[in-house]
Amino acid sequence: MSVRTPSAHATGWVLRSAVAADVEVIAELRATVMRADLERLGRYDEHRVRQRLRDAFSPQDTSVIMIDGELAGCVTVRPAEGRLWLEHFYLAPHCQGRGLGSAVLRTVLERADAQGMTMGLNVLQGSAARRLYERHGFVVEVQDPIDVFMMRPPGAMASVPAKA
Repeated sequence: MSVRTPSAHATGWVLRSAVAADVEVIAELRATVMRADLERLGRYDEHRVRQRLRDAFSPQDTSVIMIDGELAGCVTVRPAEGRLWLEHFYLAPHCQGRGLGSAVLRTVLERADAQGMTMGLNVLQGSAARRLYERHGFVVEVQDPIDVFMMRPPGAMASVPAKA
């Protein structure tokens, strides 16, 4: 099922359901997007960065972000432990910084809010993505030297209003 969801800054994107055949392109996207942060933390491993995605890939919980028929990213929303977990949220580098991440995240959060579900995630220490999550109402639950675990209760207000 595809859902067209326009935004003032990131227009023309579509979420489509992932299929098993998407696993390798998403594994490559993960390796590209996470490389700098993992290297900074001394945790980059050429094989492991891809294998962790392959091992956890859940097509039924994953949506592929498409722009003009091209893969622009992906996002997984997996139910577990009484909440929804935002996982594998990656945007191709050329799609970052244009509001697409915020637009997709708003859509995901609206769905979680409609279900009355808390959303959890983890982000690497020092990752720029943490600011995106904080702007959308996520707060730190616990952290360690590598990961920051964050949560957002249903209906939590974003600190920055959506642009008209």
